[in-house]
Amino acid sequence: MSTTTSTPADVSTSNNAVVKGAGKVVGFVDDRVRSNNWLKRNLRKVFPDHWSFLLGEIALFSLILVLLSGVFLTLWFKPSMAHITYEGAYVPMRGIGMSEAYASTLEISFEVRGGLLMRQVHHWGTLVFVAAMSVHMLRVFFTGAFRKPREINWLVGLTLLVLGALNGFTGYSLPDDLLSGTGLRIIEGGVLAMPVIGTYLSYFLFGGEYPGEDIISRFYAIHILLVPGLIVALVTLHLLLIWFQKHTQWAGPGKSNKNVVGYPFFPIYMTKAGGFMFIVFGFIFLMSATIQINPLWFYGPYDPSQVTAGVQPDWYIGFLDGGLRLMPPWEIGIFGYYFAPSVLLPAIILPGVILTAFALYPWIERKITGDNREHHTLDRPRNVPVRTSLGVAFIVFYILLWIAGGNDFFATTLNIPVNWVSRFLQVSVIVMPPIAFWITKRICLGLQRRDREKVLHGRESGIIMVSPDGEFTERHVPLDQATAFTLTAHERDVVYEPGPATDAQGIPNPDYKKERRRAQISRFYFGDVIPKPTAEELEHSHHAHGELEMADDEASENIISGQQ
Repeated sequence: MSTTTSTPADVSTSNNAVVKGAGKVVGFVDDRVRSNNWLKRNLRKVFPDHWSFLLGEIALFSLILVLLSGVFLTLWFKPSMAHITYEGAYVPMRGIGMSEAYASTLEISFEVRGGLLMRQVHHWGTLVFVAAMSVHMLRVFFTGAFRKPREINWLVGLTLLVLGALNGFTGYSLPDDLLSGTGLRIIEGGVLAMPVIGTYLSYFLFGGEYPGEDIISRFYAIHILLVPGLIVALVTLHLLLIWFQKHTQWAGPGKSNKNVVGYPFFPIYMTKAGGFMFIVFGFIFLMSATIQINPLWFYGPYDPSQVTAGVQPDWYIGFLDGGLRLMPPWEIGIFGYYFAPSVLLPAIILPGVILTAFALYPWIERKITGDNREHHTLDRPRNVPVRTSLGVAFIVFYILLWIAGGNDFFATTLNIPVNWVSRFLQVSVIVMPPIAFWITKRICLGLQRRDREKVLHGRESGIIMVSPDGEFTERHVPLDQATAFTLTAHERDVVYEPGPATDAQGIPNPDYKKERRRAQISRFYFGDVIPKPTAEELEHSHHAHGELEMADDEASENIISGQQ
């Protein structure tokens, strides 16, 4: 295979006007900002290749499509709650009073060429964006990609997820239809449930008593300016941190914490990413053109005296609605003042606790393990069973709340009373996460045992052997070096042991209680972990395999000689 290198003379003698023009532009820029050295250094930067890394790219590309479609929609949308009488193209709504926001949304849907498609692209793109970010964050959590030095990037990703959900909700509320108004009413109830400041915050948010006259215009500014600006800034920071900190990679032969094995950014990675971007665009456009979503003309304009039945919020907000539906109707009164924990707990405190736990987890795990090293290779989820089990328990908890957000739908579909569904979920949301934790941990430990057996004894060959004593055994074939290396590339976790309660002179250790607590948590994390084979065990197993193969060869020779 030969390669050809272009020289400056080749470019200068080219008769192509485009090449000459490009060369002049490049020379002009390089003379002033010295960009060539920077490009040479960075365009050949290596990035690893694995399908799970595409989750972040899906989020990025769907965000680009959401921003582009959002610019299109802003050209016709009117963020005003001024009351008008509709006289547009949608005949069933003619003569009905509504806000200018709702009327302009109908205009986009039925009168603007391509408007309905772009509305659906914007909505589906948002759902894909939030979903891709959620799965990407779970991948980072399960594989330990949040560890040092990527704690800041973990916080950036978590903030992006929150901002994506927030911007999705504000955009969902802008059309001022009966569905979005019902969701906005629920949010207002959560704000009012906040002690002391709830009423003042509600008046500030809505510009007076609900629904006020300012909420759509305020949400519009938040939706198209404030939150998108923060998202773009954080995405830029996220990509810069990835660029300077190196991308994580899965363990394998030739891979370590000190190198990156993969393809150069230009031209291979850039070409693959560009092609994948158009695949994501095409997939979202296909969904938007064939699957109807948010047909707000069926719901009608918002009326505070009415509530939409048989609909649920977008999936990323559904768990909050589910928490509200599962909480008992508690109300506490103190000195004539009342507040409703049945609204405050699921709507405000629950998401706050969840986000705080996720934000602090990298430091919590580092404190437990005492591991302050940098990590650039990923963990297989089975090798950190407690972390994996905690993640699965949270997923089960979230899914149960999400199901509770549609308890009326499931009751209607299954033809059972809605109270039965609610009671079942109220019990399940407490009982099922610990069960999921225990089952997941057992599965992880079982997979660890299987990997250990594979490394020590090889894989099953399907060949059954009979000993002179009549015993049947199956021959195992040793693993190839690449597979064995991958299965044993993880750390050998050791349970932390506390020091003595007193020293040799009988002086009490002031940190003994703290060390004991850390030891208990460390035992909870690593006490059941199956250790990977030691060098002595591997040497013994290889020696045994060698004897087995030699015995097989001798038996084969005896069989052949006996046949002769």
